Amino acid sequence: MRVFVTGATGFIGSTLVKELLRAGHQVLGLARSDAGAASLLAAGAEVHRGDLEHPESLAEGAARSDGVIHCAFDHDFSRFAAHCEQDARAITALGAALAGTRRPLLITSGIGMGIPAPGRPATEDVFDAHAYPRRLTEVTAQAVAADGVNVTVVRLPQVHDATRHGLITFAIALAREKGVSAYVGDGGNRYSAAHLSDVARLYQLALENAEPGARYHAVAEEGVTFRAVAEAIGRGLGVPVVSIQPDEAAAHFGWLGMFVGMDLAATSDLTRERLGWRPTGPGLIADLDAHFGPG
Repeated sequence: MRVFVTGATGFIGSTLVKELLRAGHQVLGLARSDAGAASLLAAGAEVHRGDLEHPESLAEGAARSDGVIHCAFDHDFSRFAAHCEQDARAITALGAALAGTRRPLLITSGIGMGIPAPGRPATEDVFDAHAYPRRLTEVTAQAVAADGVNVTVVRLPQVHDATRHGLITFAIALAREKGVSAYVGDGGNRYSAAHLSDVARLYQLALENAEPGARYHAVAEEGVTFRAVAEAIGRGLGVPVVSIQPDEAAAHFGWLGMFVGMDLAATSDLTRERLGWRPTGPGLIADLDAHFGPG
């Protein structure tokens, strides 16, 4: 299959490209810079020039392919709502290029969309259309599906290796800056997580399965408490670990405050059953410890 991958030079996308190539697929990767194009060529992929600010460039890439995996997202979370709107425009453009065909379109969403009730883990069969900005991703996916597009949703937790850890990467930088590693309240809220290699494998399986309307959770660990995360950061940086009150979160964490107290636990039972996905990578705390190294 010739697969168009947006975000192909990013943290997840660059590993996904290699996974797809190993599986025998051809890859057409989106690149907005000469450096990105060079990295794709070095990996053995073809290059399609474009970016999220020009949705027509995404549609052109989709039209040249047998299937699409949309991983690109602008991770400047200080403008989160605006970038969710940008993502919706990208999905609309990709969908328009694939309408009326059976070619698969995999889009990327977040675990928060599957939470059935506070304190309960997110599940694949739930879509909670609350006011969270990322809801636009799945609402738009539903709209393009109604136009005859074969859409599958992959929901991501905190995706990590020993160098990067999703939102926790920003918490590490903040702890280094402020000299303390903080959590909110008792720190019992949970983050689901998965290793980068396992996430790339899940995208591949979801593409090859191409089940219209399916939702998959790339979750290896259902829930690691944020207190455990803060303790790992404190241990690694050699800084105190402190609790702050919920009404202090915005002042301490800035834009990260909207996420730090959230309970983002999730299951992947249905995903494992339907795709035969078996994550094997290191856990989140193990990768945090590896990030900081010995001593």
